[in-house]
Amino acid sequence: MSPDRSKGLTVIRQQLDELEILEKQTFQDLNTVAGTERVAKWKERTVALISDTVGHLEGQAFTRIQPGPSFTNDLVEEFTDLVECYRSPLTILAKRLSQAPPTGS
Repeated sequence: MSPDRSKGLTVIRQQLDELEILEKQTFQDLNTVAGTERVAKWKERTVALISDTVGHLEGQAFTRIQPGPSFTNDLVEEFTDLVECYRSPLTILAKRLSQAPPTGS
């Protein structure tokens, strides 16, 4: 794996870890409003990090991710859906980076 791809994979894994910590903190605090605000700030940082380490196009793609509509009136479930809408694409990106063939130098 090239150093750039390795760095990108490391950043993606760190952001996944941060997202998990935010999720746990939100459930511990029982405050989904504050959790949603923390996730929004996390997303901004994540977009910048992805753009810097993986590529501008990947950063733009992550920017466009938005949670779908929720009709449950269950704030915990809505927050879980929000976290998952970001976790899934990052997990897929990490898998793609780890399985990408090495680039020739």
